[in-house]
Amino acid sequence: MMIVMKEGATDEQVQAVVDRVEAVGAAAHLSRGELVTVIGAIGDQEHVANLDLEGYPGVDHMVPILKPYKLASAQFKKGERTVLDIDGRKIGGQHFATIAGPCTVESREVMLETARVVRDNGAQLLRGGAYKPRTSPYSFQGLGDAGLRLLAEAKEETGLPIVTELMDVRDLEPVLEVADVIQLGARNMQNYTLLTEVGRSGRPVLLKRGLSATLEELLMAAEYVLKEGNENVILCERGIRTFEPSYRFTLDLMAVPVLKELSHLPVVIDPSHAAGRRDWVLPLSLAAAAAGADGIIVEIHPEPENAICDGPQAIRTEAFGDYMRQIEAAAALAGKELERV
Repeated sequence: MMIVMKEGATDEQVQAVVDRVEAVGAAAHLSRGELVTVIGAIGDQEHVANLDLEGYPGVDHMVPILKPYKLASAQFKKGERTVLDIDGRKIGGQHFATIAGPCTVESREVMLETARVVRDNGAQLLRGGAYKPRTSPYSFQGLGDAGLRLLAEAKEETGLPIVTELMDVRDLEPVLEVADVIQLGARNMQNYTLLTEVGRSGRPVLLKRGLSATLEELLMAAEYVLKEGNENVILCERGIRTFEPSYRFTLDLMAVPVLKELSHLPVVIDPSHAAGRRDWVLPLSLAAAAAGADGIIVEIHPEPENAICDGPQAIRTEAFGDYMRQIEAAAALAGKELERV
């Protein structure tokens, strides 16, 4: 149930409604807009039905949320878009952000060189995996804690916020020491214990769509984070598995307008994993930016042919400046504001 407070409702009136919601065993989630405050009452349907808040001081009206994902629903924000501010870098609404870096942290030299290129060409956040989920147990699994230390060094030198993947709840604390945004990969999209713990951490989350997941399943996964009081969720479309064998994954660009209709959360696109080839990354990125995506997360590397992980899909650092100019032009055509920090 969504409880819409009157414009000008006092803090005491809002708190009285929150107390009433919690008194019947439901959870109260506040969303304060420019004009009105909305309180989401989430819980057992029978309990919520017994709220009886009509006529409460400060209450304007109540609206049932029909979607199974209550907090992620566009209805919950009354048409407002969620905008995340990550150390001064905004993403969502009219703001476009580029997240770039190597697939995995493989050495100090590569990490720092790439970080400098990301900073110097105006990208907003630096990506790099200290822990890597791999299909084969014999493939490189990441440097772990050593990789986190290299990310911290890159952040200290460049000032760029860090996006890195968390695979196991046991690694949450060391990742929190470094990550400004925690990435949850496609294979962990429905790891509900991990989603819950990351939600409790309060750290912004970049949630990738599973290889065979529907958009509703993606939004339900986001709901696990949101229900813990963490409003900072970014949805990521990275390609889904279909019957087409000509490329690695089908990049579902229809997900951009559809998710923006269904949800208030920012939507970014990962063209690297869908394409699997660097010569396809640029056209997919341009299409995503023109479709209204709130950002791009892309892989770059100084020597892709020598990369330990996913070299064929990484853009060369020497070409990243031109890539950025083209992406920013496409995003501007879609009405996005581009910020250089």
